[in-house]
Amino acid sequence: MGVDEANLISRSVGGDKSAYQLLVEHHLPPLSNYVMRMMANATEADDIIQETFVRLWTHGHKYNPKLAKLTTWLHNIAHNLCIDYFRMTDRLVPESADHPEQESSSPEENYIRQDLAMDIQAAMMTIPERQRSAIIMCHYQGLSNRDAAGVLGVSVDALESLMARGRRKLRQNLSTNWQEL
Repeated sequence: MGVDEANLISRSVGGDKSAYQLLVEHHLPPLSNYVMRMMANATEADDIIQETFVRLWTHGHKYNPKLAKLTTWLHNIAHNLCIDYFRMTDRLVPESADHPEQESSSPEENYIRQDLAMDIQAAMMTIPERQRSAIIMCHYQGLSNRDAAGVLGVSVDALESLMARGRRKLRQNLSTNWQEL
C-alpha cells in the first residue's frame, strides 16, 4: 500500500472516513477471497467480511503494528468470525459453493476446470478447519508462513505440519477421481 497504514489506522480511529475507505479498498479483495474459501457461501461470507470491517472501524484503536501487520490482524478477525459462525450454526462443513466460472479455450477444458474446482472445494471442506485455514492463507492468500502462523496462534513449524497433513489428505481425497494428482 502506497500510504502508511499506521497513519491510515490512526486517522480512521479518529473518525476519518476517507482513511477508513482506503483501508477497506486495499484489504477487501484478499479478505473476500479468504472468507469465500472458508465459508463457500456468498451470503455468509459477505456477512463475515462486513463484520470484519465493522470491527476495524470500531476496534481499530486496539491494533498494534508492532505485534502484527494489518493484513494479519484483519485475517485473524475474519478467521475467528468464521469459526464463531460454524460454532453458532453447529456446522463444520459449508452447505454450498459459489464458484465464478473461468474462461478457457474450449468447452471441454472449461468443464474439466470447473469439475476439478468443485472437487477441490469439496475436498477442502472435508479436511480439518485448521489445516484448511493454513492452506488457504498460505497457498491462496499468499500470507507468509509466519503471518499465517500468527493468525492461527501456532508456531511456523506447526503451521507447516498442518499444511503438509492437509495437502496429504487432499491428495488422498482427490486421487480417486483425478489420477494425475
